[in-house]
Amino acid sequence: MSERTGYNVSYDDVGEVRIDEASHGADLAPVAEAPAEGMCGSRGTLEEAARSAGKSDVLDQYAKDYPKGPHDQPQSMCPAFGSLRVGLRMKRTATILSGSACCVYGLTFVSHFYGARRSVGYVPFNSETLVTGKLFEDIREAVHDVADPAKLDAIVVTNLCVPTASGVPLRLLPEEIDGVRVVGIDVPGFGIPTHAEAKDVLAGAMLNYARREIEAGPVAMPEGGRADRPQVALMGEMFPADPMMIGQMLSPMGLGAGPVVPCREWRELYAALDCGVAAAIHPFYTASVREFQAAGRTIVGSAPVGHDGTAAWLAAIGEAYNISADKIAAAQNACLPAIKGALGGAPIDGTITLSGYEGSELLVARLMIESGADVPYVGTACPKTEWSAADAEWLEARGVKVKFRASLEDDCAAMEAIQPDLAIGTTPVVQKGKELGIPSLYFTNLISARPLMGVAGAGSLAQVVNAAMANKERMDHMKAFFEGVGAGDTAGVWEGSPNVQPQFRAQNLKKLEKQARAAKAAQMI
Repeated sequence: MSERTGYNVSYDDVGEVRIDEASHGADLAPVAEAPAEGMCGSRGTLEEAARSAGKSDVLDQYAKDYPKGPHDQPQSMCPAFGSLRVGLRMKRTATILSGSACCVYGLTFVSHFYGARRSVGYVPFNSETLVTGKLFEDIREAVHDVADPAKLDAIVVTNLCVPTASGVPLRLLPEEIDGVRVVGIDVPGFGIPTHAEAKDVLAGAMLNYARREIEAGPVAMPEGGRADRPQVALMGEMFPADPMMIGQMLSPMGLGAGPVVPCREWRELYAALDCGVAAAIHPFYTASVREFQAAGRTIVGSAPVGHDGTAAWLAAIGEAYNISADKIAAAQNACLPAIKGALGGAPIDGTITLSGYEGSELLVARLMIESGADVPYVGTACPKTEWSAADAEWLEARGVKVKFRASLEDDCAAMEAIQPDLAIGTTPVVQKGKELGIPSLYFTNLISARPLMGVAGAGSLAQVVNAAMANKERMDHMKAFFEGVGAGDTAGVWEGSPNVQPQFRAQNLKKLEKQARAAKAAQMI
């Protein structure tokens, strides 16, 4: 077992935890507050307003944690959906949103569409309450009204774009009310590029709160009790079977799979921080990584995906825990032959382009390549980090073009240039692919929602991928059937030629050019 620096967690017989500061605890740097998200309006205007209102430290931390790519604006759903999803999936946790009514409506609609089974609190505002500071008072009153220790462990309060831009100071909310923790975060769309990274915003804020609780004294025992062996915390949302598969693969080394971060209940945060090693399965969990490092935990990147990925990951985990070479070899030998057999028994024969915004795109590409597929392009909306380096190097060594912070244009251009047998991507990529007669699959619902780890993951993708590629003839037939029906404003079946009005287009273009000149002049002023 590796030496830990930071804070050691020990539970007593009555279900409490005692925290002792380890030898290097004093050297640990304090962790910055968590980030923000939401989006409606001009990005530049909102960001400038937020900085003027005292949010520069938050936005600077976000810029460091979640560096943007060549394009600033998210091309996926509102990032705040990610943090909202994390809170709604936790037991005994209430969620309160502060933002424009249209934003809150859209976020709650999408959340319930994805299976949320609880209400979302909303603190409305108008120009007067926003300017006078009454909105903050309304938020504080709502938090006090909701805080019921019999029902809740925590309340998550989230500022969307407009309250963040207006400087609504959630940091001034009480940290706890009658034992109910209050976690306030800013989640503006002009500060966080993707909803996947917004998950890390809340996960990191909760880990920070839990770590400070641990430093202060005893904490409650996790509901399932303390594990009987050293654990590996897992960062990133995964298919439910994946943590179980990881636990089986770790077992020969005397290790177990710890909690998955984002956690499902507050006490799991303590158990996660109690793990000696944390695995960045999704490598963009920057704020969460910072919390584990502040607690003296070792971070391991990549994941046990496919034959090569599993062998390397088990070795890295074993080394992090100072496990002997023979035990690491035993763990590898216990699963690698079965993984190799599963890959061989479910081959994928075809050229595939792959893109998405979940953060597991590189792992899926590795699995497909080991299954026999040709994957010339992988695009991910997430940023490049040191924890994704091993996956990127493995892919690039096999001729794959890996594009971090890929835009929709990047993904579509790659698909059009390669003309693959199958395009896997986001909804607009799939739409474009089908227009071109290319079989296409939506990454989030059809690929990401499957096991990827160990033996279960080795054969999980072949059936759906091969079935989709087999539809090429059907796609060609559909394309031929709809050929000539037009596109855009001339779409449809016309008795004569479409009544195009080029003078209207020219007039509208002049208006747009005039608006652009006015905006540029305003910037110069």
